[in-house]
Amino acid sequence: MTAGIVSAKGRSLPEENYTPFIQTDVAINPGNSGGPLFNLKGQVVGINSQIYSRSGGFMGISFAIPIDVAMNVAEQLKTSGKVQRGRLGVVIQEVNYNLAKSFGLDKANGALITQVVAGGPAAKAGLLSGDIVQSVNGDELKNSSDLPVKVGLLPPGKQIVLGIWRKGQKEEIKVTLDNVSPAVANPASSASSTIMPTDGTSFTEHRLGLVLRATAQGLIIEDISGLAAQVDLRRGDIIIAVGQKLVHDEKDFDNAVAVSGKNVPLLIRRANNTLFIAMMLP
Repeated sequence: MTAGIVSAKGRSLPEENYTPFIQTDVAINPGNSGGPLFNLKGQVVGINSQIYSRSGGFMGISFAIPIDVAMNVAEQLKTSGKVQRGRLGVVIQEVNYNLAKSFGLDKANGALITQVVAGGPAAKAGLLSGDIVQSVNGDELKNSSDLPVKVGLLPPGKQIVLGIWRKGQKEEIKVTLDNVSPAVANPASSASSTIMPTDGTSFTEHRLGLVLRATAQGLIIEDISGLAAQVDLRRGDIIIAVGQKLVHDEKDFDNAVAVSGKNVPLLIRRANNTLFIAMMLP
């Protein structure tokens, strides 16, 4: 017996970020996944899909596919025999409070682009790492998981208008989506993690507490202290850019940090992933 509690909507799961799952306390066990999720009026609002479990059994958390998403899939299967989802071609992360401040935003919302897939729709339209997507066709994005959901419900070939935040200003960019395909490589895994050191010597950024060395890929962090030790920076991280300004040497880095003021957004590469980390200077 369950209490019929919906504890969250729009939940994303690994490898399934195109589906805004409904999180409930419905007991789902082998054999009854795929069944309907009803509301109090007897209306089907979702399709029970899977559970969260550390033991393999039901632990009070389950996920259902929203009915509008399920109907969209069903309609595509009826008309074409396959499901096609629009693809933008970006890697994104959540905009937290510190990142919002470092990019000059009053509130934390939208999807922060950390990487643009070469040759993809976003690259062709001129989207850049450091752009924050705030809306799709005028619909506001409350958080980053809203972006793949909205884009995935649209067909390949559809032109959309993205509202973005770039360098302290709002802009609109038109993008023509292409198709999500298993053949499309994961952009995060395509970046080489090989570090090619240059002949340059290490240098210290005293205000941030970083010891850096120039490489062909950016500035590798050799040591951390002070302010840098208080955020999620690690030895071996490679600083690619400050905000949207690429950095290759000490001069680039110092100039970019000076322009950023007290809120410094660092774009780093860690292993095969890219992400922004905000540092707040005193």
